[in-house]
Amino acid sequence: MTEHRTDSKEGHDGRPLPGYELVYERPLTLVDTTMSYCPGCGHSVVHRVLMEVVEELGLQSETIGVASVGCSVFAYDYLDVDMQGAAHGRATATATGIKRMLPDKYVFTYQGDGDLAAIGTAETIHTANRGENILIIFINNGIYGMTGGQMAPTTILGAQTTTTPEGRQLAQHGNPLKIADMIALLPGVAYVTRQSVHKAANVRKLKKAFIKSFQLQEQKRGLCFVEVVSNCPSGWKMTPVEANRWLEEHMLSTYTLGDLKAPPVDASR
Repeated sequence: MTEHRTDSKEGHDGRPLPGYELVYERPLTLVDTTMSYCPGCGHSVVHRVLMEVVEELGLQSETIGVASVGCSVFAYDYLDVDMQGAAHGRATATATGIKRMLPDKYVFTYQGDGDLAAIGTAETIHTANRGENILIIFINNGIYGMTGGQMAPTTILGAQTTTTPEGRQLAQHGNPLKIADMIALLPGVAYVTRQSVHKAANVRKLKKAFIKSFQLQEQKRGLCFVEVVSNCPSGWKMTPVEANRWLEEHMLSTYTLGDLKAPPVDASR
């Protein structure tokens, strides 16, 4: 996914180990520190892919990220680009102000479902409706992961949470909110896609979505919205392997992967 490096792997004495060469390593746009996410959490993979794209496109000094409240707040510690904090749910409003003041910068928000799809629904919809030329990255794990595993607007029917121990019920709680489908209907939106990171092939597709989003932003085509259907092993009370399996067997029937709105990139620009 990054450029292959041919440096030899070194032992404790600093000498190259026979038969080893380095072919895959941390992008320089990702801070060299241990992440605090729970084992198996999708956030770390998304961070990695996003920063690979920023590095490969040469945009590190031109990129500004905005995150608000939730597990997404830890992005400040790991993404080695300019980052700005925002109040809960207000990341897209903050990003709008940044982009309007600095229109030549590449601006993205990084938000979870409890943030973007609950308290931030109004900001999200109106930002998209205005066609702000930013990228919104939406991590959808169907639960409030940081605050105890409560039901989120995106929790699928039948899913057990701390506030729906018998499962989300249609008559009582309504249907899960498909934010990407709503966003795709707005004329100011250029690109909407739903991806995942639970398999290697899906990670590669997410990377292509990020590349396309930055290209469209450069061409001033309007808002780009990338939803990532992810897991929350701790909140779901599962092992990482079980969580990935549950995601594929249950969540993807509600949140179908693929492009919902995808204009071609203008190669002449």
